[in-house]
Amino acid sequence: MFKRLNSSSPWVWMTGGMVSLCLVAVLGVMLLIGWKGLAYFWPAPVYEFRIETPHGEETAFGQIYGVESIHSRQLKEAGVELKDKQLEEHQRLLIKVANREREAHDFISVLEQNILSQVANPDLAVIERTKNGAFFGIPKGYLDNGKVTTSALSHEFFQQKIIQAEMRRAEIASIEQREIEKVNYQLKALKTERASYLSEGKTVPAKIQDAIGTLELRYQSLEEVLLQRRADFSLDSLIVKDRYGDNVRIALNDVLGLWYPNDMSWPEKVAHWAGQIASFVTDNPREANSEGGVFPAIFGTVLMVLLMSIMVTPLGVLAAVYLHEYAGKNAFTRIIRIAVVNLAGVPSIVYGVFGLGFFVYFVGGSIDSLFYSETLPNPTFGTPGILWSSLTLAILTLPVVIVSTEEGLTRIPTSVRHGSMALGATQAETLWRIVLPMASPAIMTGLILAIARAAGEVAPLMLVGVVKVAPSLPLDGNFPFLHLDRKFMHLGYHVYDVGFQSPNIEAARPLVYATSLLLVTVIVSLNLAAITIRNHLREKYRALEQEI
Repeated sequence: MFKRLNSSSPWVWMTGGMVSLCLVAVLGVMLLIGWKGLAYFWPAPVYEFRIETPHGEETAFGQIYGVESIHSRQLKEAGVELKDKQLEEHQRLLIKVANREREAHDFISVLEQNILSQVANPDLAVIERTKNGAFFGIPKGYLDNGKVTTSALSHEFFQQKIIQAEMRRAEIASIEQREIEKVNYQLKALKTERASYLSEGKTVPAKIQDAIGTLELRYQSLEEVLLQRRADFSLDSLIVKDRYGDNVRIALNDVLGLWYPNDMSWPEKVAHWAGQIASFVTDNPREANSEGGVFPAIFGTVLMVLLMSIMVTPLGVLAAVYLHEYAGKNAFTRIIRIAVVNLAGVPSIVYGVFGLGFFVYFVGGSIDSLFYSETLPNPTFGTPGILWSSLTLAILTLPVVIVSTEEGLTRIPTSVRHGSMALGATQAETLWRIVLPMASPAIMTGLILAIARAAGEVAPLMLVGVVKVAPSLPLDGNFPFLHLDRKFMHLGYHVYDVGFQSPNIEAARPLVYATSLLLVTVIVSLNLAAITIRNHLREKYRALEQEI
């Protein structure tokens, strides 16, 4: 037995088993997140319940959100009268009733014994709205410019009205988010220029005053058009019957979607499910991030990681080249290496405090004093933004890139350097043309590790730029197009905000899983892109390594 333990075979099996166990665990976590997140977008059936309550029989429209087993003893202790006293456990249903403005709660808990009937009425519709969440009801009529239509209303009729509403909403958004925003941006720039003239005691040029007047008139005309379009849009409404039997008017400009989950075929459900996922990826968040999409968070996460990569790579490579190629092996370099290793273990929130104090207040405040004095006391760069977040994460991941690059430089034989310099190349030319290209796979490995850590960090970002809801993206059509001073949204912070700061945790819980899955997907995609580049570089310089 001891002879077998001294051999390598048991240890190989043990390490292989541990690797397999880790892979199974990771796969299990991913399947759990994927199932919980993606199932949220499936068009679940809406039932018409008849429920027995202490106040009499009631009707409820809702989706079954969850089922749990409750022991009979626990129910008896709570004073619940059981109809079947022989059962040890009873089922309790968590039903989502929606209709937030007409119900006390989004969810109700009902014992299965109190449900008298449960019918999947094909006329029950789910109406997705811009505010107050979803609405469950039976569409009964349509209010078109003050005229009520209640006859010849089919499912297709309402679907057509929703499509028309989406076109009108897109037209209004184009005016609001493109034309008015562009005028606002130009006005802000001209007013800042006018303020600089006034602060210096100079006369404001007439062309600036004329341009400001022209833009203000343009803004007023666009605002009038926008108000008129919204007023016309608000005249149309859906008339929907709720669970109380009341006909409720829902303004069409608040309706984002309408579907009949009980009347859908499987292909229709799959198409709807895919469309809901696409909307989640491409839309903006609503209702305090508890509804809507996460596109600004995806954009902010990817842009921040790309900026961080652009900043950390040259810094890390230059530091590693100096330590390995130029610095002498003395106490000073040993101290530097110890400091680099220790930096990798510093808590991330400490980097956030450093970024806030150094980058935001010191560097950003100095930039404002030198170049944006006319906008003070309103800061431009002296406030948290995506630039300072990227720099903070670059400092956080710098040790990883330095160590990885230095290990790559160590693996390159000294004979390669000597051969290059023997042919007349300088040390700088040898580094640039021979050493760094051969070490590029190691550099990419360090970058991959940096991306994997930085993309999921949340704590430092809360201090240096991330916000719950960003008013605009850091990238738009206004010069200089990339606005590094703006705040941004992040998928990791979005998970934290929805999971712990949402006013309705139970309803927002599936979004936590969906956003987590999306964050993992973004990180994996970024890493796969870096791995592809690394493998390409490794194959490119493999022949040279074999010759050596």
